[in-house]
Amino acid sequence: MSRKSKYRVISDILSTLLLLILATLLVSRIVLLIFGIPSPIAVVSGTSMEPTLVEGDMVILYKPPPSDIKPGDVIVYLSKTGKYIIHRAIDVEVVNGEYYYRTKGDNVFREDKHEYDGIYGISYKRVIGKVLSINGIIFKIPYIGYLSLLLYS
Repeated sequence: MSRKSKYRVISDILSTLLLLILATLLVSRIVLLIFGIPSPIAVVSGTSMEPTLVEGDMVILYKPPPSDIKPGDVIVYLSKTGKYIIHRAIDVEVVNGEYYYRTKGDNVFREDKHEYDGIYGISYKRVIGKVLSINGIIFKIPYIGYLSLLLYS
């Protein structure tokens, strides 16, 4: 491969990545306007969901009705300190018509009890979205989230 064609390949890859990032930003704004969720994507930071999700993975979110979140689903919720947490729902409680989700990371031995609203779990009001999965397999894009982690860290 000639030097000129190597530069062309690199240029094509960088152009494609830039286009993907811009498209993602545009889609996130449209989803916010239409569906009222802050972003249709989340980037994994940390190790609490390994091996299912690793740092830098990008996942797609959607906001289902509370009854559609079941044990085994991965959700993103707003922590008491204002950070986004991506963990698995391990149980669902319905109390006086309100939905609560007990959660924990796949790589963590304890539940997120310090985040629970009372004794029941994470309130549906704090759930940002459910991670898109197809036939139980999480749809994720590996590594692409590292750019976001670098920009916002």
